Amino acid sequence: MLGMLSSAWRYRFFIFSSVKTELRTKFVRSRLGGMWMILNPLSQVLIFAFVLSAVLSAKLPGIDNRYAYAIYLMSGTLGWSLFSEIINRCLTIFIDNSNILKKLAFPKIALPLIVTGSALVNNLLLFAAILAIFSLLGHAPGTALIWLPALMIVNIALALGLGLTLGVLNVFMRDIGQVVPVILQFVYWFTPVVYMANIIPVAYRSWLALNPLIPIITGYQQILLYNRHPDWTALGPVVILALFLLVFSLFLFRKANPEMVDQL
Repeated sequence: MLGMLSSAWRYRFFIFSSVKTELRTKFVRSRLGGMWMILNPLSQVLIFAFVLSAVLSAKLPGIDNRYAYAIYLMSGTLGWSLFSEIINRCLTIFIDNSNILKKLAFPKIALPLIVTGSALVNNLLLFAAILAIFSLLGHAPGTALIWLPALMIVNIALALGLGLTLGVLNVFMRDIGQVVPVILQFVYWFTPVVYMANIIPVAYRSWLALNPLIPIITGYQQILLYNRHPDWTALGPVVILALFLLVFSLFLFRKANPEMVDQL
């Protein structure tokens, strides 16, 4: 396991250059360039915000802003977009790059790291766009922003641990690639991104405790909407789970590594 990490470190310049090349080639013939990376999530936010804000804005305590629901929605979307992009891309990362894996000699662990780096850049661009929209809506995040990098690290660790595990399993069981996107749709609607958790009937709130994304998404909303630090007590089990998934995914990857190219 340490050997894989040291290999990734030796190939760090390859990883950085691959992230840069991927971002450049993705939009090389596009007039809007990198704007496409943020237009899709922002368009979803605008649709939900303008359709539902009149109904839900009154249920955002402590925020004196007519666009409070739009701000709430963008805060949660920032966290969800990072998680979902890493999961979706790690899911097929080895299958999509099967030709490269068969022809080039480099540590395969570099591929999910390239995906993570690309997703992080996309998310930072989305974050910059969201801050610009916040200013237009008359909402300025405060000093609680200093907690955001730590929360992003937890989010990335959880997504990478789960995504790498699913990506390895998908090489051997291709049904996983079909099932996971469907499950992610359910997870999205069981995570308070579009709605607030307090509107869920009490009888069903215990089910929300099974979703490790809720403390993460709530943390984004606390930081960006309410200017408060995340609830690290609630995030503690999520951090433990993320670390466990990272270690497990690396162990699974190391065990499956010799047979992956043959399966591809």
